[in-house]
Amino acid sequence: MTKTLLTLALCAPLLAAAADGATVYNQNCAMCHVPGLANAPKFGDKAAWAPRLEAGRDALLASALKGKGAMPPKAGNPKLTDEEVGAALDHLLASAR
Repeated sequence: MTKTLLTLALCAPLLAAAADGATVYNQNCAMCHVPGLANAPKFGDKAAWAPRLEAGRDALLASALKGKGAMPPKAGNPKLTDEEVGAALDHLLASAR
């Protein structure tokens, strides 16, 4: 029992730091996707996202990780993990469905 509690106590900060898509999006992606800078599809614009959704999440994630057009890799934040980028993408896609 003590080992379990100790393990949970040590892992709690790691769990709290898990990717929160809305936060990652707001801190890294919104500056372009809210106003549609450089033709970035706007948050919640179902028409703009429809053809992108057809490409599938994996293709969109690859573009977000590697960059595409004016969008730099990982929204210009190389410290983001692939999981954080994926969580931000999921948040963005949820707004377009």
